[in-house]
Amino acid sequence: MSDVLSLMLESLGPLLWAALVFTIPLTLLSFLFGTTLGLFVALTRLFAPRPVAAIVNFYVWLIRGTPLLVQLFLIFYGLPSVGITLDAFPAALIGFTLSIGAYSSEIFRGVIVAVPKGQWEAAYATGMSWGQAMRRTILPQAAPNAVPPLSNSFISLVKDTSLAAAITVPEMFQAAQRIVAVTYEPLILYVEAALLYLALSSVLSYLQTRLEARLKRYGGFLEVRS
Repeated sequence: MSDVLSLMLESLGPLLWAALVFTIPLTLLSFLFGTTLGLFVALTRLFAPRPVAAIVNFYVWLIRGTPLLVQLFLIFYGLPSVGITLDAFPAALIGFTLSIGAYSSEIFRGVIVAVPKGQWEAAYATGMSWGQAMRRTILPQAAPNAVPPLSNSFISLVKDTSLAAAITVPEMFQAAQRIVAVTYEPLILYVEAALLYLALSSVLSYLQTRLEARLKRYGGFLEVRS
């Protein structure tokens, strides 16, 4: 038992370093770019001319219908065949951004559609343009309802970043794999990595619960929650 604890303590530093330098930045950047893309895609699907909407609908269909790991492989290993070579981290960032963009677009589309039509009419009645109505009336009402599903997507993304190890990003899971290659203790190291992912997810779940409670307390949710 002492040997197990000793190995876990020795490995903790490299795993945490990989999390701080690669896992967390990859998660934050992918989520930021992905949700921005998702909002743009949602608005395009709802309000753009049909030919343009058809293009973004195809993108959402393609990304949601194929495995994320396959997408990462296509970006990192496939694109060099057509002369496009990317480093591992940018390739992973692009892959996760496209994935989050597709899934978050469905979230944004749903909460925007859920805003009563009367809110649009009221905004137009006060002389607002479409853009002003969207910024001042529709999005402020829709955004709080997007918090729970977007938070769940963020927590899932933290765990999904482990897939970046398959394209050589030295994030936390690959750091565990490298230590396993030296120590030949896969059970111990993979359990330790799993516990670290669990700790990150638990902290984020707690923060999500607090945020939802705060929004509910101040009337942030328009829906009735059971």
